[in-house]
Amino acid sequence: MKGSIFLVEDDDSLGFVTQDSLQVEGYHVSWFKNGKEAWDAFNDQVFDLCLLDVMLPSMDGFELAQRIREVNEFVPIIFLTARVQEEDRLSGFEIGGDDYISKPFSMQELLYRVAVFMRRTSITKKEEVQEAIGTYQYDSSNLKLVHEQETINLTQMEGQLLAMLMEKTDELVRREDILVRIWGENDYFKGRSLDVFISRLRKYLRHDESLSIKNHHGVGFTLTKSA
Repeated sequence: MKGSIFLVEDDDSLGFVTQDSLQVEGYHVSWFKNGKEAWDAFNDQVFDLCLLDVMLPSMDGFELAQRIREVNEFVPIIFLTARVQEEDRLSGFEIGGDDYISKPFSMQELLYRVAVFMRRTSITKKEEVQEAIGTYQYDSSNLKLVHEQETINLTQMEGQLLAMLMEKTDELVRREDILVRIWGENDYFKGRSLDVFISRLRKYLRHDESLSIKNHHGVGFTLTKSA
């Protein structure tokens, strides 16, 4: 098996097709049709990826994702959503979602997104690297940002964004390069979600006043360390 997927989708037709397509690709898929049923089952297994419909009976996808994040900071969460309002999508990222796929979507797109996240998860598990950033240590193998005052568990996307900024400390990292490398496309809504992730990283780095993430409006970001 390529990995274990937690699928929560109340539409019988879409759920069946999604489960079947993923299983053909070699994934193990546990499919649930409402949020409460899914949450009750989540802690009974170990999953490599979550695919969550937003509009669910009993408990919506946002609340389910929030509960998942309270017990698991690492597992990637992709929302499947027909809600097109920008504030809804940004809410998903603020809760701790890593990506979203807008309904209706092609199964080929879904399989591509899943494969990308599974590949990143596999790479992350193999690497065992700790790197200093100011008074912090970034443990990329466990997605932990460690400071004497606290240890922060990062999501996979947060960890990848931080690593990308660290690779070019004191250099401009362009927005489009971040979006293509991490999200796979330079998209307006993904750009807004990037701003949410940058805000989170600034909050995480607050214990070291010498560190800052500068915004070059419309161009990109620079992680800087003052003397």
